[in-house]
Amino acid sequence: MTQKYLDTYVLVEITRGNPKFAAYLTENFILSDLTLAEFYSVVLREQGEEAAEGWAHKLATYSEPVDLETLLAAVRFRRENKGTNMSFIDAVGYTCSRLRGYAFVTGDKAFEKCDGVEYVK
Repeated sequence: MTQKYLDTYVLVEITRGNPKFAAYLTENFILSDLTLAEFYSVVLREQGEEAAEGWAHKLATYSEPVDLETLLAAVRFRRENKGTNMSFIDAVGYTCSRLRGYAFVTGDKAFEKCDGVEYVK
């Protein structure tokens, strides 16, 4: 089974109960601390602090820090793909996934045709 990197879009869809995304929580996955922080922000805004804290606690064991080399590679990747409207945090996630050989799971159209992407909408 391929290891997966889940982006914020996927995590938000899971919290909204979208059945297309629920199975990802049972697979082998990781996310970065940056993705977890962005996800926390969305849940905090949409569902409140208690839900945000609960999800942060649940996902913390799957979260990994991002080193400077990966961050700089993400900056270069985003620059190479300017005009796609991808966020920096998503560029970091994609870069993390590619460097580790993981599938990047997203519903973000900016990544639909990128290598190593599992695009779910």
